[in-house]
Amino acid sequence: MREQLKTVARWLLQCHLPVTNVNRPVVAGLYRLHVAARESIAWATRFFWYEPLFRGQCETVGQRFRMEQLPYLVGRGTLSIGDDVRLSGKSSFAFSSRHVASPELTIGSGTFIGHNCAFVIGREIRIGNHCLIAGGVRVSDFDGHPINAVDRRNGLTTPSSEVAAVSIGHDVWIGHGAMVLKGVRIGDRAIVGARSVVTKDVPDDTIVAGNPARVVKSLAPAAVSLFSEEAA
Repeated sequence: MREQLKTVARWLLQCHLPVTNVNRPVVAGLYRLHVAARESIAWATRFFWYEPLFRGQCETVGQRFRMEQLPYLVGRGTLSIGDDVRLSGKSSFAFSSRHVASPELTIGSGTFIGHNCAFVIGREIRIGNHCLIAGGVRVSDFDGHPINAVDRRNGLTTPSSEVAAVSIGHDVWIGHGAMVLKGVRIGDRAIVGARSVVTKDVPDDTIVAGNPARVVKSLAPAAVSLFSEEAA
């Protein structure tokens, strides 16, 4: 009896309205209607709610800015966005004003930031033009907690001397899930492999990967020349 009940329960869970040649056009039309309604609601929410709220927190926002969901903002700082910037999905921007009065995050023109990226700013993070930052990337210019265990137990934050600005050059591509730590400078046209942990400066026109990230390849001279012309 118990097995029979399980069989019936599985059948009910898998049961659905049959799609046949007779009702297929109707079902297909309903699907298109569903997608159109969903996209319309998403557009209206972004236009009338998400984007005005976010723009109100920014120092400057360039032309043709695009975003999808309302980013998660913590603390107070200066957020400057260039032209043609796109924020895909939902990311977070956390400002810590314990070290400077107004931490700064600058996003250059033509830059794309993927879903679920996180930026933690104690002093300054600067992102260049035409960068591609994949989903799940984390960039921070301080550790968040002191190294000394006693200081951590007492609730102290990272000393100001341990906060170091991060600079990401132009045309940089950062792969999914990578981490960029304090004091790092990533050179122009560099590529950071997925899930890499960048602890040291990355030269221009190189590919780095691993934990910690190391140079694994230099871009070919022809590619460097092409990128240089586009950047100019």
